[in-house]
Amino acid sequence: MNQLVQAANVGAKFDAGLDAAAAANIGMIRMKSTYRFECFDADGNLKWEETVDNLVVNVGLNDLLSNYFKGSSYTAAFYVGLKDAGTVAAGDTMSSHSGWTEDTSYSNSTRPALTLGSVSGQSVDNSASKAVFTINGTATIAGAFVTTSSTKGGTTGVLYGAADFGAARSVLSGDTLNLTVTLTATGT
Repeated sequence: MNQLVQAANVGAKFDAGLDAAAAANIGMIRMKSTYRFECFDADGNLKWEETVDNLVVNVGLNDLLSNYFKGSSYTAAFYVGLKDAGTVAAGDTMSSHSGWTEDTSYSNSTRPALTLGSVSGQSVDNSASKAVFTINGTATIAGAFVTTSSTKGGTTGVLYGAADFGAARSVLSGDTLNLTVTLTATGT
């Protein structure tokens, strides 16, 4: 009889553990950003295109939680920058991202604004107003990032996230690089 009671207790604890694990998944939110790059030469011919997923860095996640749930002073102003070779890490910030540097070989005086359209289906993008970089030098671009600062080459503001290409891409003076950013939230 004692073994039967122990077996029942083990079963109950096991079931409770499963219920707790299932409950932990209720209400999960996953933030994902996808960057779609299109590079055109000076004559308007498509040179290359690439689509990559973004890493939402820790300070970006903290900023999202602070602004949405805490209601801290929030301004919906985001900008897009280009990055040189190097890898993005979850601990990166605008003032400290030792694995990569910003590429500023474009004629825009500031980082292009991320102008988002209407939210639908848990997604929003800037496809109606792509971020456009007019390249003014020979460079190798390795990805892009989203930040709250428009200052080209600056280290202030909040880094929301960044994306790395599979392999760095070459651009030349006269090229135009268009970037579409799609932000998606999914729940479990």
